[in-house]
Amino acid sequence: MSKHSLPRWLGLAANAGVLIGIVLVIMELDQNRDMMRAQIRHELSMAIVGLLQEPAVNPQLADVLYRANASMDLSPTEQYQFEMRTNALFRYWEDVHYQYRVGLYDETEFARQREAWRQSLAKSGRAVSYWCGVRSLYSPDFGTEMDGLLAQDACETGL
Repeated sequence: MSKHSLPRWLGLAANAGVLIGIVLVIMELDQNRDMMRAQIRHELSMAIVGLLQEPAVNPQLADVLYRANASMDLSPTEQYQFEMRTNALFRYWEDVHYQYRVGLYDETEFARQREAWRQSLAKSGRAVSYWCGVRSLYSPDFGTEMDGLLAQDACETGL
């Protein structure tokens, strides 16, 4: 081995070490991305579980939601409670829609979400009416998605 070949081999080994290090960092970043996506999905799942569980453990809220969905009269305080609960649900849906747009949900999963939203809106004219009044407060993409779930003239006719 000549005195010039040793530094060349050492340089080559150092470059290989750097390359291996970069590959390992890329793999670690990929694993972290997957873990972050799983954590976000878990948080979304827990958020909807919380929203769905509220009426099960709060009879007063269950009564308000039942009467609201049956188009029965609500007191001003109950109407406010219904609107705040509905707003929380719409914000959750908006977040799911965003997560779909950035690739967290696949098309099949999101289609199921969309169908659940459609069924929820079909059961509650009061929620549709509330949506029509607040849709400008939501992202345009989500607004378009929600409007697509409603009858074409739902916001113009009041249902």
